[in-house]
Amino acid sequence: MIETGKTGLSARNRNILVQVLNVNPEWLETGHGEMFNAEPDLTAYMRRTDNSLPMQSVPLYSIEGTAGLVPLFADQSQNKPINYIHIPNLPKCDGAIYIVGDSMYPLLKSGDIVLYKQLHDLEDIFWGDMYLLSIDIEGEEYVTVKYIQKSDREGYVKLVSQNPHHADKEVEMKRIRAIALVKASIRMNSIR
Repeated sequence: MIETGKTGLSARNRNILVQVLNVNPEWLETGHGEMFNAEPDLTAYMRRTDNSLPMQSVPLYSIEGTAGLVPLFADQSQNKPINYIHIPNLPKCDGAIYIVGDSMYPLLKSGDIVLYKQLHDLEDIFWGDMYLLSIDIEGEEYVTVKYIQKSDREGYVKLVSQNPHHADKEVEMKRIRAIALVKASIRMNSIR
């Protein structure tokens, strides 16, 4: 719709194009100059190890049954999966859960499944990628799926939704209790 002129480019989507895809802001605004900045920072991508496996059994967990991400990540061997997902040539995944909510709509919708790889160190975040997060909000666990971007504030990250009805939110890194990189998603369509 942006390409056909039916809608304008939102500030959030403009930032994603510039920061994540390395699009030249001048080209984006005027159509002049090079489309991409000369030297993209590929450091995060060079450290990735997305070697696909010919076949794996990815456990599908019920987040309600495990009482949240923190207990699930702490000891997956004690949590019984509700099923297993078998997809050929998928990067190594630690597990999968159902999505609840619409913050990543239309990319993800409530009832879809995300397959994840747990992170053990916040220093390993790939800026701009999608993550499954457990955030401490006044002692309660809040589980969400968001893009994570760098924040201008020291010790904070910016959580960005796909859904334009959800505002970006800055969160203190020390409030992140569990985090996993979203490696794949499965769209669940309902036929009536």
